[in-house]
Amino acid sequence: MNSLDFRLLNDFQRDFPLVSEPYALIARTLGVSRDEVLDTLAKLRGLGAVGRIGAVFRPNAIGASTLAAMAVPADRLNTVARYVSGFREVNHNYQREHRINLWFVVTAPEIGRLNQVLGSIEQTTGLEVVSLPLLEEFHIDLGFDLHGVGAKRVSGGPPPRVSISPAGQRLVAALQDGLDLVPRPYAVLAARAGLSESKVLETLAKWQDLGLVRRFGVVVRHHELGFGANAMCVWDVPDAKVSALGKALAAEPAVTLCYRRARVLPSWPFNLYCMLHGRERAEVMGALAGIEARHGLGRYRDDVLFSVRRFKQTGARYSELEAQRNG
Repeated sequence: MNSLDFRLLNDFQRDFPLVSEPYALIARTLGVSRDEVLDTLAKLRGLGAVGRIGAVFRPNAIGASTLAAMAVPADRLNTVARYVSGFREVNHNYQREHRINLWFVVTAPEIGRLNQVLGSIEQTTGLEVVSLPLLEEFHIDLGFDLHGVGAKRVSGGPPPRVSISPAGQRLVAALQDGLDLVPRPYAVLAARAGLSESKVLETLAKWQDLGLVRRFGVVVRHHELGFGANAMCVWDVPDAKVSALGKALAAEPAVTLCYRRARVLPSWPFNLYCMLHGRERAEVMGALAGIEARHGLGRYRDDVLFSVRRFKQTGARYSELEAQRNG
């Protein structure tokens, strides 16, 4: 990875320029040409290091989403995972080291469709689907500091709901695959959504101010960047203590995600989650040991689920509308 690769991947994961020609502005910032920026981003996207450039919406601020999990027999895992990944509403699907071994995120325009997807998976596979909805977020913006440290944006409380107009829904649909690598990507986005370029820029800025868009920028894929050890760490914490503890964990530099989810008893007693990423398994376990010691987590029932295989990783599909792509 050269210097330009690194800066495009690391420095523009949030606060991506909301101007008519964002890549030209980035080029001036980095002291290179616009074409160099576009060509480098195209290369990084082709290598899988960049998933897309666009919006990360606050969970459940629009639409409905949940983390779901299944205990799948080993001889059926590939078949079941393929079936689950076939739903457009499933945007992440991983195998993890646990008896409950298939973990996926379902995002839909509304709760009724989300429940239909979960019900279809359960009925077709004949396996129980455990749904673990988000109750409180502490650090969820999906940014990934390649330096390994950085300022954290810690929040708390239940995610607020935001009403989206029909024009806004069209913009959400147009955004689902991210910005095009063209000189004026917002003009292309506007054409898909049936809006003016100025209205698109105004709306995106407003959504960021409202917190509807958690961040807008380059969405990277950690595995392709060499961070091959990915662990979901979970604890069973008393409800009266989980919020304070979650905020403390979210501030830890090594924690890339932190949130509270509903328990599903008796199969899943855990309510506090954090994600740790590292280049090696030992690095992740070392970070976890330090975090547990600093916050007295040893007193609580816990588990660590390392990722084994990634079956699917895409942006969330919040809208049933399909944007029209030119050409």
